[in-house]
Amino acid sequence: MRDAAHVPSVESGSYPLRGGNAVRPLVDGEPAFRRICEAVEAARRSVWVTVAFVDPDFEMPDGRGSFFDVLDRAHARGLDVRVLFWRHRLLAQLRPASHFAGTEENLRFLRERGTRWHARWDQAHGNYCQHQKSWIVDAGGPGEVAFVGGINLARGSMVPPGHAATAGANTHDVYVELRGPSATDVHHNFVQRWNEASDRAEADGCWPDPRAQSELAFRTAVSPPAGPVPVQIQRRVRRERYRDGTRTPGGSRFDIARGEFSIAEQYRRALEAARRTIYLEDQSIASLEVVERLEKALARGVDVVFVVPVEPHPDIAAARLAPASRDLFHALAALGRHERFLLAGLVASRPEGGHQGVYVHAKIALVDDGWATIGSANVANRSFYGDTELNASFWHEPTVRALRVQLLREHLARDTSELDDRAALRGFREQARANRERWSRGERLDGLAVALDPARYAAPAGG
Repeated sequence: MRDAAHVPSVESGSYPLRGGNAVRPLVDGEPAFRRICEAVEAARRSVWVTVAFVDPDFEMPDGRGSFFDVLDRAHARGLDVRVLFWRHRLLAQLRPASHFAGTEENLRFLRERGTRWHARWDQAHGNYCQHQKSWIVDAGGPGEVAFVGGINLARGSMVPPGHAATAGANTHDVYVELRGPSATDVHHNFVQRWNEASDRAEADGCWPDPRAQSELAFRTAVSPPAGPVPVQIQRRVRRERYRDGTRTPGGSRFDIARGEFSIAEQYRRALEAARRTIYLEDQSIASLEVVERLEKALARGVDVVFVVPVEPHPDIAAARLAPASRDLFHALAALGRHERFLLAGLVASRPEGGHQGVYVHAKIALVDDGWATIGSANVANRSFYGDTELNASFWHEPTVRALRVQLLREHLARDTSELDDRAALRGFREQARANRERWSRGERLDGLAVALDPARYAAPAGG
């Protein structure tokens, strides 16, 4: 049995809804990467990672060193360490600092540090991204644990909860830790991507030597239960990206050659099913089908809060000026007519006065305090239909409610554990709207949440 049973799972993806999981949301980069490092340090057989972006000087918490230091130590202990890096050859020229694309400079970096674990590079179609950010530790063995989310290996992501103002970037983000049968599906996703990485046969598409690398076997058995939570792993995969007929854990088959769009379908189903509340945090608000479903939810009495960056991603600002996006921004503006709708950003007050915007990079949604999704997919057509993505959706009231309480404790500096979801979002609206007035006067804020005008979001100054 699952909580929030009125929110359907999806049937269009590789992986079924699986019961018996332990689920632990990890809010913000410092706690998330601390927990990931602890799992790596306790590993006994393997560490496999998918990476989209990585800053070369990114440091793990508590003096553990860089991403490469952590994996080098794991390999030195005899673990099977493998990393899939995204490669975009043009972006490697334009943004080399955050895109480890296997350039000659990147390979020289690995040679000079003596890195011996295995890496492959995987391109996406056209300008799209291999956007998954996942870890699978001790895959298929005792102690198996997976991590799925959206946190990049970026300097600004390594911040503690609370988002006190910093001298540099200050990013809010979320991962989720999974144990049990759902970890098997994260394992399967990695094997599929590793075995068919686009550049695996290229001279610069493998590290250190393609002749020394092995393919990975797909698991047929599902990991044993580890907790009470039903979870479904969902993906976006491009058509004809992987071979047809791969058997997924438990014996089912999915025609992956047709592509997978289960994340978009899950968002549609969850928003259509919502009865009381919808809470979203996302780097983007760039999907007309999501905005239209929020309009319908509001019309039937659902409370909606959508948390975005105060300073929008440049792609959202550019879309605001594009005629093709006119319907999206008209629909977003229309949401502002509803008293129960709030578009909000996060802003930290500096001790000496002034403010710092907190960049919202999370990709999460909560419905009715009983269903949630955490992953790499933005609320954007690019994520739903272009990039390769990975999300974990779960149906479990205690876990979802605890996540809501944790998030609002950070954003509002308030404990909402004694409030139901409707009352909690009502308090969010009231506090964020009051903070908008304080922000306009340059005053210190009460918490972080600040109301934004959906009719003006991403509009050019003075436009």
